Amino acid sequence: MKPPRKLHIKSYGCQMNVYDAQRMVDTLAPEGFVETADVDDADLVILNTCHIREKASEKVYSELGRLRTAKDEAARNGRTMSIAVAGCVAQAEGNEIIRRAPVVDVVVGPQSYHHLPQLLARAKSHGRALETEFPVEDKFGFLAPPKPDAIRARGISSFVTVQEGCDKFCTFCVVPYTRGAEVSRPVGKIIDDVQRLADNGVREITLIGQNVNAYHGEGPDGRIWPLGTLLRRLAEIPGIVRLRYSTSHPRDVDETLIEAHRDLPALMPFVHLPVQSGSDRVLAVMNRKHTADDYRRVIDRFRDVRQDIAFSSDFIVGFPGETEEDFSATLALVTQIGYAGAYSFKYSPRPGTPAADMRETVSAAEMDERLVRLQELIDSQQSAFNKAMIGRTVDVLFERAARNPGQIVGRTAYLQPAHVMAPAGIIGQVLPVKIESLERYSLLGELAAAAPMQPAFAEMKSSHVAPSNITTGA
Repeated sequence: MKPPRKLHIKSYGCQMNVYDAQRMVDTLAPEGFVETADVDDADLVILNTCHIREKASEKVYSELGRLRTAKDEAARNGRTMSIAVAGCVAQAEGNEIIRRAPVVDVVVGPQSYHHLPQLLARAKSHGRALETEFPVEDKFGFLAPPKPDAIRARGISSFVTVQEGCDKFCTFCVVPYTRGAEVSRPVGKIIDDVQRLADNGVREITLIGQNVNAYHGEGPDGRIWPLGTLLRRLAEIPGIVRLRYSTSHPRDVDETLIEAHRDLPALMPFVHLPVQSGSDRVLAVMNRKHTADDYRRVIDRFRDVRQDIAFSSDFIVGFPGETEEDFSATLALVTQIGYAGAYSFKYSPRPGTPAADMRETVSAAEMDERLVRLQELIDSQQSAFNKAMIGRTVDVLFERAARNPGQIVGRTAYLQPAHVMAPAGIIGQVLPVKIESLERYSLLGELAAAAPMQPAFAEMKSSHVAPSNITTGA
């Protein structure tokens, strides 16, 4: 029997990349690969890349320079290390990676990673392999389902991709060019995935997609189901106690989704709804296809049915042509909405997007200053939101043992970490916690009621290598 080959995946960026990395592991497991956290010990290293943020490709080439040293050292020790670049940078710059980085054996786009076994074989026989086309077939139909032990090792929360691609063509965004047009998976396939996860201890599902609320998959009744209808069906699966979804577009919030938030206790009252700017003029240049007031009205629709709902968002400062008046409109929007958290970024041009050809009018110093002002406002709102939890009793889904001995950590409905002193038997349960204090971004409290033990969850691994060594920030 051959010894297992070791696989190390380093992922950057979005939740979709986290999910894709896990599915790469599942795809390569039948080929004899097992994960390792040690890159120097790996037989195959995959960089799962993101092209959204500034200098994404430069970070990839920098990492490849370090991997070249590791690959040379492996060769000196009589081992062969293969290196693959996957994800959105691979899709956008595949031929350039092949040209500039001889250390790379395989380049594969995000729609083709189900072909990894064949690509590795092709690279072995022909030297190198590149695949960045958008294949006709649905990759999900070719992916090996995760094994039960892999599901259990990843914990009680899991991502499930329901939709990929985007048809919005925001002028700053590369996603339509790297992930393709919007495609939704059939309802039956998603139900099968979620049922398999629930049968193996998963209790929280986050449905993900580049534009997840544009979901329009074929249902078992032959009709097209929107996201709200899909959520209702998934809420019926025994064992699933929490449902989430990300990332949404304001234009695709329909009444079925609003009604799902009204009716489904399992659907968490926390929505990530990017707006990018509070200025109508900038939103128009961004091709967002909505105004600031349109966005406010969407927020109001959610709040009308769930008074406890909270929001996070994305913002870009320094978009070409943004004036101080435009930026002030963004600050006004943030002040009016009030966020539980948000992500803010300085604009950086993405090659191939319309905005990359626009004249940049905001200096680097102005961008820095605006980013600081915006982030200070967002941070103050997040701090106030977290502090408001002190003294309240909130439901927490417990996930794993914390670093401090005897502590178990879980998350609230709003994804806030919450720590209690308790036995490991509470892992996998949703229990009320009286919040007593706040330490940075983590809530500290005690169980509000005695918890029944569930041995099946007590036996789950309380600590393990994070799936695919996920990092963020590309």
